[in-house]
Amino acid sequence: MKHTSALIVGAGSGLSASLARLMLKDGMQVALAARSPQKLREFSDATGARTFECDAAQAYDVGKLFDDLDAARLTPDVVVYNPGYRVRGPLINLDPVEVEKTLAITAFGGFLVAQQAVRRMLPKGEGALLFTGASASVKGYAQSAPFAMGKFALRGLAQSLARELGPQGIHVAHFVIDGGIRSVRRPPDPAKPDATLDPDAIAETYMQVLRQPRNAWSLEVELRPWVEKF
Repeated sequence: MKHTSALIVGAGSGLSASLARLMLKDGMQVALAARSPQKLREFSDATGARTFECDAAQAYDVGKLFDDLDAARLTPDVVVYNPGYRVRGPLINLDPVEVEKTLAITAFGGFLVAQQAVRRMLPKGEGALLFTGASASVKGYAQSAPFAMGKFALRGLAQSLARELGPQGIHVAHFVIDGGIRSVRRPPDPAKPDATLDPDAIAETYMQVLRQPRNAWSLEVELRPWVEKF
């Protein structure tokens, strides 16, 4: 199918911005949803992407987001779930409130967003849901139990939805980002230029998966620097 409208939830200046630029270049309308959309104002002004305020872990916010998109004629046929939140530390020291927040943003929000999106995709018999995972989607690290719990849950959601919705024309794919993504806070090391992932390169892979014919869909893709241990 020719995708015309995309929503990126959990948008920021890294991978989300790279994806938005490629989607806009491909002729899509792009909506960016974030808890603090004012941080996206400069990007929005420069690209024409629309911004919306949404806490993805809150059912009311997610429902309102999709209602607002419908009203603006931006109902998405592509949805990318990309929020990030984590709390780290020894098990006995973890704050249960922070653990609950990590699970809510990392996984439960993915369910809420997918539910609203799929309600709109099913009548058309087409659409795509793309979930951003991490190393923690497939292996739990010491002192990072909450993030692993959330990412394992998000991966399970993606696998279940792929089996349920694929036969109904909706492409569901999960991306395991196994390594650090370059950013202002994590600039490339001149001594190890390939030790981190370029967000533009990751975005290219998302777009390649999005363009796949349905007789050869990928349901999960792992991306890592060639020097990354796994």
